[in-house]
Amino acid sequence: MSVAERKPDTLLLNDFRPRSIYNIPQNTISKARFPVIDVHSHIFANSEKQLDEWIRKMDLAGVQQTVVLTMAHGRKFDDSVKFFSKYRDRFILYCGLDFTRYDEPGFGPGAVKELKRCHEIGAMGVGELGDKGKGLFYDDPPAWGMHIDDSRMDMIIDACAEFRMPINIHVGEPQWFYERMDNTNDGLMNAYNWRLDNQDGILNLDQHLEHLGRALSKHPETIFIACHFANQVTDLEKLGRMLDQYPNLYSDISARYSEVATIPRYTEAFIERHRDKLLYGTDMEIAEHMYETTFTILETGNEHFYVYHFDHIREFNYHWPLYGLGLSDETLRKLYFDNTTKILTIR
Repeated sequence: MSVAERKPDTLLLNDFRPRSIYNIPQNTISKARFPVIDVHSHIFANSEKQLDEWIRKMDLAGVQQTVVLTMAHGRKFDDSVKFFSKYRDRFILYCGLDFTRYDEPGFGPGAVKELKRCHEIGAMGVGELGDKGKGLFYDDPPAWGMHIDDSRMDMIIDACAEFRMPINIHVGEPQWFYERMDNTNDGLMNAYNWRLDNQDGILNLDQHLEHLGRALSKHPETIFIACHFANQVTDLEKLGRMLDQYPNLYSDISARYSEVATIPRYTEAFIERHRDKLLYGTDMEIAEHMYETTFTILETGNEHFYVYHFDHIREFNYHWPLYGLGLSDETLRKLYFDNTTKILTIR
């Protein structure tokens, strides 16, 4: 039996692909209203041809520069510097941290030395650091059991302030990922792929914010960028209180468009209120319509539209409709460009 022939009570949620039939105005934004710096991307090109295509799509979208979070140090970071050198004025590289022997006495000076070396050859920030509850693990090697406020991190974080290198950090995941994976979870279709409900001994979201808050307090001269709205998309007020409390905290909005575009009035008010501390980012591979989708959500007042994942990108893998936020011009300028230039020295 085809999907079209199934009764509603036998239709799988995975096959649910509704299409809006409301006859209402819809606008598509292919090029951003103002110049853009994308503060959250990764190495989404594996050849010079793919890199050229990335630049072509940036040009069409009005993206002037992209921050590439390499999460690499040593030879891997050197390779990244070489790979992106063709467009050194268009890509801003962040490096990772060397956590070798992090659990042994004397850890710290070696990591700072490598951080300084990476900075001298082009790293303008650190990231993306990642902690989903068991410790910092995005870097190679991982540092299980060590969170961002650990005293072993102090020397490294202070060095980031000295070198004027912001730290991009991923803390936790959206609340749906911690909930039971059953019929009560309205984020199930995306949450299941990244579920944390079946893991023991991990931090919850409040505990993540506590660790981040202690690091912010200990290192007031270091800029932190909590990516993805600090994963507080179901309770933005928690992030808002931290943005108000800590002058050295910023947040990027990358890869959480589906989550916040379902609550447009609340999200629009939040972003307008905190527009001096939020940064535009994508964190999605350079697929067709990727930039267009983010600009359409941020700039228009479109209502009740669906976006399904394009190519193999799953950030839009929910079954709910989205709505445009209709942000003001002043907010868009700050979000797209001004706030990033304020915290980065653009080469």
